[in-house]
Amino acid sequence: MPVAPPRPKDLPLTALRAFEAAARLGGFAAAAQELGVTPGAITAHIKQLEQRLGAPLFARTPRGVRLTALGQQTLPAFTEAFDTLGAAVNDLRAAAAPRTVHIATLPAIAQLWLSPRLPALRAAAPDITISITALEQPPNLKRSPHDLSLFFDEDPAGRLAPDVIFPVCAPALAARLSGPQDIARFPCLSDATWSDDWALWAATRHADPPTIPQGPSFSLYALAVEETVNGAGLLIGHEALVAAHLADGRLIAPFPQRLKLKRGLRLWSDRPLRPGTAPHFVADWLARAAVPPLPMRNIQP
Repeated sequence: MPVAPPRPKDLPLTALRAFEAAARLGGFAAAAQELGVTPGAITAHIKQLEQRLGAPLFARTPRGVRLTALGQQTLPAFTEAFDTLGAAVNDLRAAAAPRTVHIATLPAIAQLWLSPRLPALRAAAPDITISITALEQPPNLKRSPHDLSLFFDEDPAGRLAPDVIFPVCAPALAARLSGPQDIARFPCLSDATWSDDWALWAATRHADPPTIPQGPSFSLYALAVEETVNGAGLLIGHEALVAAHLADGRLIAPFPQRLKLKRGLRLWSDRPLRPGTAPHFVADWLARAAVPPLPMRNIQP
């Protein structure tokens, strides 16, 4: 009678994924953010994996964790393996729904730049379905289901527009401003994503930087823009995002001083976009549909 010995248990895939992410990103919190779980879940997965292996993969220190020699030795192979698995999953998803394009973008870009262009994009390609996910940070396109990323980024490849910032306000408030020093008399709105906007712009006036009174802070830039339209105060406008508001007069740029940042609005993919595919069409269409920047004066380097 043949003997069938028990099959050794495989190492859990979720634990291996947690290890690879934590090792590659340098910490449990960063891995949790990428994988969409809690840091406690990452800790539990890695502890389970270390118990199964009978050896530590991370050394715990008061300053955080660092890879052991075993962890360092095995990380490259697991990173390559999960990249390959991610590519295979994305190829499978694309083959199953070839006319669906998934775009990951910043919430402000989704609401103020991308959304107004979607009707024309749907008209140009009615057979393509556009799916948009608003994220605070660009995803790892090798692992995520997204075809395209649209974020502000310093890489010039795929840049659609520069990121130029300057104060904006409602027309009624603009009529009460005679110069930048008048800013001190009104609330200065800000948002959590670009909390240093006012300081960056004020630094362009080296001789007499205006006083910037602190006003309400918003977690959503689009909400800060709407409150500025409503007359709540001044806001640092990002030209690519407020161009439509400036064009139709809902917002006014009361001062000539503008600051061009190193980053720009960038569209990219970590996977080749083959001509004739839906992602290639959408990327090409959005690049051509990007509105040229408005004329700028006194742009600082």
